[in-house]
Amino acid sequence: MPTLCCPAVAVPEYTISLKETLALARILHASHEQLPLVLRLIGNTKVDRRHLVQPIEETLRHPGLETRNLIYVREAKARIPAVVQKALANARLVADQIDAIIFVSCTGFTMPSLIAWMINELGFRSDTRQLPISQLGCAAGGTAINRAHDFCLAYPGANVLIVACEFCSLCYQPTDLGVGNLLSNGLFGDAVAAAVVRGVGGAGIHLVSNGTRLVPGTEDWISYAVKSTGFHFCLDKRVPGTMEQLAPELRSVSGQCGWDAGELDFYIIHAGGPRILDDLSHFLGVVPEMFAYSRATLTEYGNIASCVVLDAARRMFEAGAVHEGARGIIAGFGPGITAEVTLGKWTNLVSTPVAKTRIYPEEVMA
Repeated sequence: MPTLCCPAVAVPEYTISLKETLALARILHASHEQLPLVLRLIGNTKVDRRHLVQPIEETLRHPGLETRNLIYVREAKARIPAVVQKALANARLVADQIDAIIFVSCTGFTMPSLIAWMINELGFRSDTRQLPISQLGCAAGGTAINRAHDFCLAYPGANVLIVACEFCSLCYQPTDLGVGNLLSNGLFGDAVAAAVVRGVGGAGIHLVSNGTRLVPGTEDWISYAVKSTGFHFCLDKRVPGTMEQLAPELRSVSGQCGWDAGELDFYIIHAGGPRILDDLSHFLGVVPEMFAYSRATLTEYGNIASCVVLDAARRMFEAGAVHEGARGIIAGFGPGITAEVTLGKWTNLVSTPVAKTRIYPEEVMA
């Protein structure tokens, strides 16, 4: 059974505190008629500090889409290698034992994806499968885990590397003055994360099952408007209330394994905002303390998009408080409105596979 090993996460060195964010909002939007509402909403996020790939003075400037995307590529290439090496070490593997790489990001664009660069520069085999995912936003961290699970089931013994790179600050649009956009300016942060799903052995979350659920009629609630200045984030005011619709879907996915989503041992939940966690706690009947790892990510890093579930999982690994056989759920939420749900059991098993060249079924048939 495939196992999600301990993720590695890195955040940039530049930071902005909640106090500084509120002060900037007062200066930049002093004449905004809804400024009191914006300030209250940002304050309610409980995000103490966020990390940025550039100093705030540079972040607030918009040099154009081309320059911003060049910054995205430069910063990604500078920061991904160390995170990947840490994730491989956590899984007790080396680069040439990886059979597929899943790269998720919604804050910059390259073609080919950065997977090609990683294969060329970081020691991965030239036959490594590539799966870039760019349009699932915050849900993509959960999607990556699920697609890695599926790959390992299709190719027993395979190992999959997940890399998530989100520089949300590079999507800042100074001309967007809607309440949702101003709120997002105080909510999102930057991070890079990586994790390995091992097909055999490994300590961590034994992946049992997964599922995807979409709330009908909500495709425009979280979206990008693509303009000459880049990605413009669109956030509908109804988004925070979607947990009433998604909680039953988490129960549905869990129920397929005979599990009760309200009576599990651990929860790794996408922390889009505090209300997401509060509502899910209420609708699942789970005490708020069960979401402690997700809340810590939100408080210390903000909403780091697809990196959230990987960081919350990292915190659980490092806390060392999960017992053998503990059952849990990983849930990422994003555009659609989409929920990516993973069920898993904790295992302390560790086994290091022998490095070898993979032979896939279709290659044998050929």
